[in-house]
Amino acid sequence: MSRSRQIAVLASTAVFATTVLASAGTSASAAPPIPVITRAGLDPALVQGRGANVAFVEQEAENAVTTGERIGPSREAYTLPAEASGRTAVRLTTKGQYVEFTLSRPANALTLRYSIPDAVGGGGITAPLDVLVNGRHRHTMTLTSQYAWLYGMYPFSNDPNVDPKPGWWKPEPDPVAKPFRPNHFYDEQRLLLGKTYQAGDRIRFRVPGKTSADWYVLDLADFELVQAPAKQPRNSLSVLAFGADPTGRRDAAPAIERTIAVAKALRMKVFIPVGTFQVNRHIVVDKVTIQGAGNWWTVIKGKVVPLAEPAPDKSIHTAPGFYGKYAEAGGSTNVHLADFAIESDVRERIDTDQVNGIGGAIGGGSTIEGLYIRHTKVGIWLDGPMSGLTIRDNIIVDSIADGLNLHLGVSHVRATNNFIRNSGDDGLAMWSEANDRGLVNHNNVYDHNTVQTPVLANNIAIYGGRDNAVTDNLVADPIREGSTLHAGSRFTSTPFEGKLVFARNTTVRGAPRDLNWNIGLGAIWLYALQSDMDARIEITDSAFLDSTYNAFMFVVDWPVKDQYEVTNVVVRNAKVDGTGTSVVNARVGGWASFENVDARNVGAPFVNNCGTFQFDGTPEFDVRLVGDSNDGNWTTGATGPMLCEDRPVVVPPPPPTTW
Repeated sequence: MSRSRQIAVLASTAVFATTVLASAGTSASAAPPIPVITRAGLDPALVQGRGANVAFVEQEAENAVTTGERIGPSREAYTLPAEASGRTAVRLTTKGQYVEFTLSRPANALTLRYSIPDAVGGGGITAPLDVLVNGRHRHTMTLTSQYAWLYGMYPFSNDPNVDPKPGWWKPEPDPVAKPFRPNHFYDEQRLLLGKTYQAGDRIRFRVPGKTSADWYVLDLADFELVQAPAKQPRNSLSVLAFGADPTGRRDAAPAIERTIAVAKALRMKVFIPVGTFQVNRHIVVDKVTIQGAGNWWTVIKGKVVPLAEPAPDKSIHTAPGFYGKYAEAGGSTNVHLADFAIESDVRERIDTDQVNGIGGAIGGGSTIEGLYIRHTKVGIWLDGPMSGLTIRDNIIVDSIADGLNLHLGVSHVRATNNFIRNSGDDGLAMWSEANDRGLVNHNNVYDHNTVQTPVLANNIAIYGGRDNAVTDNLVADPIREGSTLHAGSRFTSTPFEGKLVFARNTTVRGAPRDLNWNIGLGAIWLYALQSDMDARIEITDSAFLDSTYNAFMFVVDWPVKDQYEVTNVVVRNAKVDGTGTSVVNARVGGWASFENVDARNVGAPFVNNCGTFQFDGTPEFDVRLVGDSNDGNWTTGATGPMLCEDRPVVVPPPPPTTW
């Protein structure tokens, strides 16, 4: 595609919004700046104790030395700035333009998050990008947009000429401009630098002289000191001994399966050493330990393969993945997967396909840890009933749908210290789907996870279930049709029972505008669509930072507005630093209590209480303010403590600061 043609396409779809800001960046002749280290695009002091403890440090491109053009900030969906971490990035367009980072500590590896244009007819392109260290060319990365650029409406298409599905409601009038609703712009790529560089060394990403890309947008770089590959553990069998090819040229799945069979018989572990191992289908695991040399070193890599005929579960493709036996077959127990990468090739969303990194039913004291999962449909999707699993220290990126989903009667699962970025749907979800067997998701915990930039839906979402908890997480930058934290009676979920706990979480730049309703959501929002939400929900000891619209939202959909309520919600010990509109927005009947909720930089300093959309000035949601413990101007304003404004004026807050 010519440069003029690509720019025209982008402009027609508002990918580069009016909020794009031109900036020449920092002068190349200036002394290297002190590197700006961030977490979720913020000063780490603002999110201390929340989210995953990861091995890498994050640096945003807009804080680095650059001769490019800064784009953003913007939170409008279907734009490149909105999908960037921190809602800002840097665009490079001409030969020699660059972004240069200064290391804050020793590193021998990096991850670059970027976007380059799609091909004219979809399907992506590849383009080189030079990597220089201290001014000397060291590597050339080959970037790709083959896993990015989706179009149209759910379940989306790789075709930029796709027509919106007939009968699906949409706010855009016909005829729509094409490409229609481009999204999922970013991808990321890892690079081993070949040696360890020290704090103060400079890593530059530069546009080469010859490239097929008319532009590059760089979002961030993560820098890491990767440890040497692990040696084969005692009491283990190497897949190499059974014929597995570590070069990736030959199918390694049969050799891995032979190793598993013998290792189980001998009660030994399976070891997958350094290398790239081609796997193009599911490897079924049960009562086995599979250990890699580290997720930078051991890579399970394969393609999406069409099936000769649809599988019983309606899959029409298979792809690389490790699957427990399905619950109907008894499920799998005592499975331990650790320290390897799964690199798949999923480029479109087909919801019936089982093309996930980890799947099936895995419980009974199992563990999934230290994995790097990329380019799958879902990183980890588990179908119950199953119980007893720990999911920890994993990285899941660039999935076409969810990062992790616990579905149908899953219990006693703890997902902790995981990092999820750029999911195509919910980052972390628990879906307690209704069924005729009385199965309910219960006693699961999502704690100390970091979830960033889900393109669709929520960072963390709980759909029904009993006695589940979401604690100590860092969640940032949801793009559309969802927010940072969510509990919803929807998707035919079981009712909420017992107690649902949201505790010690930090949300960052949540509460986007819902494009269908054309109203702002809350950083945390509770949605009664299919039943009353009357189980106790506790939202405690949390921070809500820089919310685009509201901090808390309680809502029901118009067709059922007089049928369902949200009640028995307790909000306690919350800090709200910045809302574009109100701290509380109520569009449902019911009640919630608020105790020790401190707020500042509030755009609409009143409780926006529209109840069940009556708009007659009668508050139908009982906002129970406990004593005089709530500080700030969020409960009262010049016109009174409670109003109903359908769409209040948005006042963008200043960046959050230490309280």
